[in-house]
Amino acid sequence: MTQSSPSSPAPVGLPDIQRLPGILARYRDPNLASSLTEIAVTVAPLFGLWAAMWGLLHVSYWLCLALALPAAGFLVRLFMIQHDCGHGAFFRTRAINDWVGRAFGVLTMTPYDYWKRMHAGHHASSGNLDHRGIGDIDTLTVREYLALGWGSRLRYRLYRHPIVMFGLGPTYMFLLQHRAPVGLMRGAGWTPWASTMSTNVGIAAIAGSLMWLIGPLHFLMIHGPIFLLAASMGVWLFYVQHQFEDTRWTREGNWTLPDAALHGSSHYDLPVVLRWFSANIGVHHVHHLASRVPFYRLREVLRDYPELRSVGRLTLGQSLRCVNYTLWDEESQQLISFRRLRLRQKLRRGAARA
Repeated sequence: MTQSSPSSPAPVGLPDIQRLPGILARYRDPNLASSLTEIAVTVAPLFGLWAAMWGLLHVSYWLCLALALPAAGFLVRLFMIQHDCGHGAFFRTRAINDWVGRAFGVLTMTPYDYWKRMHAGHHASSGNLDHRGIGDIDTLTVREYLALGWGSRLRYRLYRHPIVMFGLGPTYMFLLQHRAPVGLMRGAGWTPWASTMSTNVGIAAIAGSLMWLIGPLHFLMIHGPIFLLAASMGVWLFYVQHQFEDTRWTREGNWTLPDAALHGSSHYDLPVVLRWFSANIGVHHVHHLASRVPFYRLREVLRDYPELRSVGRLTLGQSLRCVNYTLWDEESQQLISFRRLRLRQKLRRGAARA
């Protein structure tokens, strides 16, 4: 991180951006009773809904499917607890955070130590144009995109297509990519591999037991929709946290972590029910400023610093437009769509002929 260029001014009423992480550190202390309660109100309904779907399977598959959506919501919430454990935010003891995170990683099909290392890289480089591709959505600049051949452009456009980004992509990532920590073999030691293989064994044991109990087809009919919905929800949440029009990307010489956290992460201001299921992850600018604040204390930060509510704010309706933002434009310092780039090129060609 470099401090060679001054950061953007803080919003009126807020302390200087460089001081914010230290100020927000006072919210870091987790409460054991609160943490255990959050686990209980997430795990118990998830298991209960799964059992109810099994019971309804013999009555009507449509009634069974109706419960897949709330069950997927609880699975997403379980992942958010695992996420907080990865930041050392959910319990005071590192070992407890890690072992709870590893256990939940079996249920979320996410090897904890592998994911934790990748996610730490994301936090350390988010918004830095010179260090992209570490645990985040691949994003090209306009110049990089225009320099590609037609085949590479097509691959990038397919990758950024909503069907791939929020459908095929999440399924591939959670079902296949997470089964082996490829890319972490150098310098990472044996921990990511041990975590991944033990997670795979745990997944196989639970899935195998349930298949033996209720049959492979019934297992897939129940857990398949839950898994697919939860994977897509999770990727969508991660996407809109950084892929919004007024996000901020800078080169290494101008990049600072507090500035990138505050202005490169959105405040996804969801309705209260969705906010609960997503475990306040929408307060993402605060999370990047102080990642060890447990999710159940993030609303305290907004209460005490109401100026933060308007920074990078996205409503549910506004977030739907984020699907179109696919390229970083260094001229306008914004994410733009393929369509906007095409219109710009057309106008410039017209001006050149005039």
